[in-house]
Order: sequence, then structure tokens, then C-alpha cells
Amino acid sequence: MTSRPRSRNTAADVQEESSLLRWLKERHITEVECLVPDITGNARGKIIPADKFSHDYGTRLPEGIFATTVTGDYPDDYYELTSPADADMILRPDPDTVRMVPWATDPTAQIIHDCYTKGGQPHELAPRNVLRRVLAAYEELGLKPVVAPELEFFLVQKNTDPDFPLLPPAGRSGRPETARQSYSIDAVNEFDPILDLMYDYCDAMKLDVDTLIHESGAAQLEVNFTHDDAMSLADQVFLFKRTMREAALRHGIYATFLAKPMETEPGSAMHIHQSLVRVSDGHNVFAGNNEGEYSETFDNYLAGLQKYVPAAMGFFAPNVNSYRRLVFGEVSPSNVEWGFDNRTCGLRVPMDSLENNRVESRFAGSDANPYLAMAATLACGLLGIREKLKPTPSISGNAKELGYELPRSLGESLDGLEVCEALQELLGHRFCRAYISVKRKEYETFFRVISSWEREFLLLNV
Repeated sequence: MTSRPRSRNTAADVQEESSLLRWLKERHITEVECLVPDITGNARGKIIPADKFSHDYGTRLPEGIFATTVTGDYPDDYYELTSPADADMILRPDPDTVRMVPWATDPTAQIIHDCYTKGGQPHELAPRNVLRRVLAAYEELGLKPVVAPELEFFLVQKNTDPDFPLLPPAGRSGRPETARQSYSIDAVNEFDPILDLMYDYCDAMKLDVDTLIHESGAAQLEVNFTHDDAMSLADQVFLFKRTMREAALRHGIYATFLAKPMETEPGSAMHIHQSLVRVSDGHNVFAGNNEGEYSETFDNYLAGLQKYVPAAMGFFAPNVNSYRRLVFGEVSPSNVEWGFDNRTCGLRVPMDSLENNRVESRFAGSDANPYLAMAATLACGLLGIREKLKPTPSISGNAKELGYELPRSLGESLDGLEVCEALQELLGHRFCRAYISVKRKEYETFFRVISSWEREFLLLNV
């Protein structure tokens, strides 16, 4: 990475620390949640008293948090992925991410932290640093990615026994949904108390949630975020998931971002709109000379997505459940075809004004780590620019009729990433090795579980 080592002795660091501590003091903060997004996209870290935070600016966490599976297990090569001593990382707060925790009883702040080695270098296994690495590669070209994610999720009844399937919750009417309610205002209003609380939380945290709609599934919703730089939006998606879960729990139900939570309902995606602007003048480099025209850079970027998305699917579909959405989904992408305003394509180019020319990638599930999903899609596009690739002709019909051409399992996706040198070079070889190892361990752990289907249909019939 091109980032410089961090030191606590520079004037900028001293000013940064003073400004952050003043923010905490002005709001009478008593506790600080020091957050680090892990491989899965969940929050790790420490909660410390505000006065301790003021005396010990920064904290420590073992680097092993980035080599741990979702079940808390470790891959067999754990000590090859981390240092032999299982050493600590140095955490440094990002002042731009400081926010109140609106659901906390006492005045509490949450701050996303970046991870550094003891030598002051960005830690290679931290997802936030992986995204920053890709953004730095764009910066070398004088370009800045602009993204706008759309995040789908389900509200479901509390489920304390994992052997029972999930069910839609009852709304204000006392009845759960049974019919498809796409874009229904009344269906959204069924959950007004939860959504009002969610909006209150988002306002307090300055999350740029733009619009909310009801999706096609029972109690399935989608929030759109205002377009901004990729790191800011990844932070916001990371924080929104915590926020939505908390708002739902306050009303006795779950919010889940599982990609395919119910057998008879559609899956949940995280569509990512993306474009590139010149840093020097803010010009959208995807724009052609006239309305409806697109630049050569746009063609290169789009073609990069087509070529490299299959190898990057382990980041867009990072869990065993993710492939239930892709393989069996009604509106999920089946291949890397693209088209103008065509939602059957994995790559949709919305019809918009010249300055808003962009491409929407529809591959990522709502279960994807937002930092890694954005790093991966931007890396695919950048490789297309570097290699001056050309896209296939656009599709105007139903792209799903052309067949399924993506990996069908987490194992297949990881195999594809392992042999893709170009993606590994851009995202970091050490990180990719750790990611593949962690996810293979998860896949192995899942495969050891004997399902109820096997007991029901195979136990006495084979």
C-alpha cells in the first residue's frame, strides 16, 4: 500500500486527537465503543471509559480477529496467516467516523478504528485497509470512485431454535404478510414503529439513508444510500446493519441480512451503483460527449467487471447460504451479461443524465462485507481499465435465459480467487490467502453438518 506509516508525534496527529477528544467532552460522553470491522463485516473491538480513551489514545487487538471464522474457529494454517506470536495490532480511531450510539442508556460514542502494525504500516488483513489499498490505486490515476449501495433485508419473527424455519413477523394489523407486496406503501406502513425508530437512529448517526421501499419478499425491505466516496458508504452500510438490528430488537423481532433466509422467499442483495470522477475537476469519466453516450473508460471498466467478477464472487457471495440466493433466486444474476436498464442482467446500466452515467453491479448479497464487496467490484473495474478490455454487446432481452455461468458454491468461488493473480495482486496476497483459508474452514464446517432433509429422506431410503 502507498499509505505512510502512522506516528503519534506529528502535528496533524496531535490536532486530530485534540479535536476528537473535544468532541467527546462537549457531548459528555462516558463510554467509547472502539469498532473494527472483521472479515464477516461484524463489529469487533473494545468498550472503554471516555476518560481512559483520553489518556490512552488508541488501543490494541490481536490480529487473529482477521483469521477467525464466523463460528469462532481457526483455519489449520492460522499461525502461518498471523504472526507466530499472535501479536497485537495498533488501533487508531478515524475521527471522521465518530458518532453517537443513539440506543445507549448513557452518552456513548462509537468510532471505527484502523489497524496498523507495530511498525506503523496499515495491517494487510484489515478489510478497511483492503478497500483503502484499491482506492489508493485509483488515486494514482487521478480518479475517485463514487458508489451508492442499495441494501435489502428481511424482518422476521424471533427465532431461538435454529431447527425451525424463519417466519415473517406480524405488523401493526396483527397479521403477517402472505402475498408479494413489491413497492407497497401500506406494507411498509405495517412496520412504521420500527422504521421510525430506525430513521431516528440514522439521523442521530448521520447515516445518509435516502429512500426506503418494500421489496418483493414478505416483510422484505430495501434502503438506498446517497452516493458518496466508497469508504464513507462502506462505513455507513457497516453501521446501518448494527442500527437496523437494534431497532428491530427494540420491537421484539429480528432484522436479518442473510442472503436467502427463507426457502419460499426471494433473496436479499446489496446492489452497488458505481462511477469514477476525475479528482482534478470532478468530471464523471464514464460520460461520453453527448447524452446517451459512454466513454472508452466506461467500456474498459464494464469489461473488467465482466472478466473478473466470477473470480471475485467469494467477496460478493461470502457464505454458504449466499449461493441459495444466486442459484435459486428469481431476480438474482445468473451470468455477467450487461444491459441498459435491464434488471435481469448482473450488470445494469441505468438510463440517466450524462453526468450520472454509472453501472449497477447486482452480484453482492446483503450478507457481504461492504468493505470487501466494494473493494472487489472496484478492483475488477480497475483491472479492466489497466488491460483496456472491451465489453460484450448489451442484452435487451432476459439475460437469465442465457444460463447460469457463475460459481455455484463457496468452494468454487474460492478456487477461482485462488488462481486469479491479478485480483490477488490488487487486493493483497496475504489478505487473499487469509480470506480463502478462513472461508474454506467455514465451508468445511458447514459440510460436516447433517441436515434434517438428509435424515428425513435418506435415513431409511438408501
